[in-house]
Amino acid sequence: MAGKRTRKNTTSRRDGLAKPSAWRLQHGNFHPPSYDTDPDTGIVVAHRRAVDSISLMLANGTITREMHDAGTIFRELFRTAALDRMATSQLERVAGGGTDVLSVRQADARRRIAAAMDALGGHDSPAGSCAWFVLGLEFSLRTWATRQGWGGRYVHGPVAQGMVVAALGTLAMHFGLTPRSQAA
Repeated sequence: MAGKRTRKNTTSRRDGLAKPSAWRLQHGNFHPPSYDTDPDTGIVVAHRRAVDSISLMLANGTITREMHDAGTIFRELFRTAALDRMATSQLERVAGGGTDVLSVRQADARRRIAAAMDALGGHDSPAGSCAWFVLGLEFSLRTWATRQGWGGRYVHGPVAQGMVVAALGTLAMHFGLTPRSQAA
């Protein structure tokens, strides 16, 4: 005898996909959602923003406000310099044009990033590698430590966090946010 078939409740499962998982929410890495209405459909949409690594370190008291600001400056310069490998379509591009020219703003941002990387010891240094991937490319600290690391070697969590703190301290001095006498 065949038993009675029951329908599965798919609405709760579908609604649950729009929210972060319970595990993700319990770790507290999300700001409270902001609600907005989609102009096309009129549906209310919840926007959730994840907290970045350096904001979390500032909230925990691991770094100072100057270090946080230096990391933010580096990240904004990195985005302006278009070093984040994000391909975008330029709406002003003329059809059939062959070369993409850097704007003055992008060239200046690239020059400032190069100077900051020199202050950190270059791309091959621990602080330089950490700044490039964690601050610039916005890898999580754990992802950088386990996948990339320094010189292709795995870096343990507390050591990786120390590298970020050292890089941020050097960047704060480099960008003039911390006087040289106070940094020593």
